Amino acid sequence: MTRNCGRNTDGTFGPGNPGKPKGARHKATTAALALLDGQAEALTQRAMETALAGDTTALRLCLDRIAPPRKDAPVSFTLPRMASAKDAATAAAAVLDAVALGDLTPNEAAQIMGLIETYRRTLETCDLETRVAALEAGAA
Repeated sequence: MTRNCGRNTDGTFGPGNPGKPKGARHKATTAALALLDGQAEALTQRAMETALAGDTTALRLCLDRIAPPRKDAPVSFTLPRMASAKDAATAAAAVLDAVALGDLTPNEAAQIMGLIETYRRTLETCDLETRVAALEAGAA
């Protein structure tokens, strides 16, 4: 929450006071929106006409707005089933093979390896819970 009197002695804003309320727009942004008010449809139509006429820059702008590039896409490759923490090594090897064959990018592989690691820890936790329960039952 901003405070009106939150300035330091040198005139700068103090800690916790950004100086303007959340969501406030910059003056230049407000002015640009005022200039474009009511013209958005005409500008969009003109950009589409220019793109259809062969202007590659306009085409790129239109395509980026209509269908932005995917940031995450599903991948398909064979991953062995993991029933124990030991199977994680086999799954990791399958991911490395997929990268070597070009089926996965290194970034995709890193994300999948993170999933494998999380699943491995889950399997280990379940295994430890079973062992502790068996020890407690034997001690009782």
